[in-house]
Formats: sequence, C-alpha cells, structure tokens
Amino acid sequence: MFGMGWSELLVVGVVALIVVGPKDLPVLFRQIGQFVGKAKGMAREFTSAMNDAADESGMRDISKTLKSATNPLGTAMDGVKDAARDVSSSLRNMDSDSETAKLAAERAAKTKKIQASTARAAADRKMREAEEARKAADAAEAALADDTSDTPKGTT
Repeated sequence: MFGMGWSELLVVGVVALIVVGPKDLPVLFRQIGQFVGKAKGMAREFTSAMNDAADESGMRDISKTLKSATNPLGTAMDGVKDAARDVSSSLRNMDSDSETAKLAAERAAKTKKIQASTARAAADRKMREAEEARKAADAAEAALADDTSDTPKGTT
C-alpha cells in the first residue's frame, strides 16, 4: 500500500492515535474508508467508460487481430473452445428423439458407469491400504512387545 511496509503503517497508526486521540480515531478511519470507497467507485466508473469508448471505436477488434497475429496457437485454441461451446449448447437444445441425442445420452450413461466404477476401485484400494497399514502397525507393536519382554529386568 503506497510502498509502505508494516512497520511504517504501525508508526503512522501510533502517530494518528496520539494526534487524533482514541475517541476520534474510529470516526477518522470511517471517513478515510468512505473516501477510499468513493475513489474506487470513480476509478471503476472511469475504467468502464474507457472500455465502452474502446468498444465503440473498434479497438477490441484491432487488439484481437493483433493477438491472433502474434499468438496463432492461442487463437486456434480459442477457436476450438468456441466450437466446443457451440457443440455443447446445440446438444442441450437437441430434440430428445433424434439419433444424436440418443447417442449423447448413451455416452453420458457410460461415463457415469465408468466414474462409479473408478470411485469403487479407489475406495477398495484405500480400504486395502488401510488394512495393510493396520497389519503393519500390529506387527510392529508385537515386535516391540517381544523386544521389551526379551530384555533382562535390570538393563532398562
């Protein structure tokens, strides 16, 4: 904030406490907060006005053209994303009796089955790992108990 660190902010706070006083300090902070809020609102309004002016003058089209010229791979990926978005929206709006809708429903059902099977396999694997860890802990505990019973009583 304004290139100031925490130590500088602490010094400013202590000086403000001494100069303004503890009774009026909350009022001062409230007024400062209102001022900062108004300044942010004005900055937001200015930014939106500049963006609107850029839209009207066609600057976004020019910047898009320059972006596509400098980054053709990114532009191609944007095109792929747009095409995928169009396909998914057309699938949502599709007639439920059409062959494509039936295939899409089949694919969705198979996807759900695969996800459920994967989740079951992961749960089974976690259960096996927990069981193995429990057995290893039991074995370690038993080995520790055997070690303590083998030691002579006077050598601990």
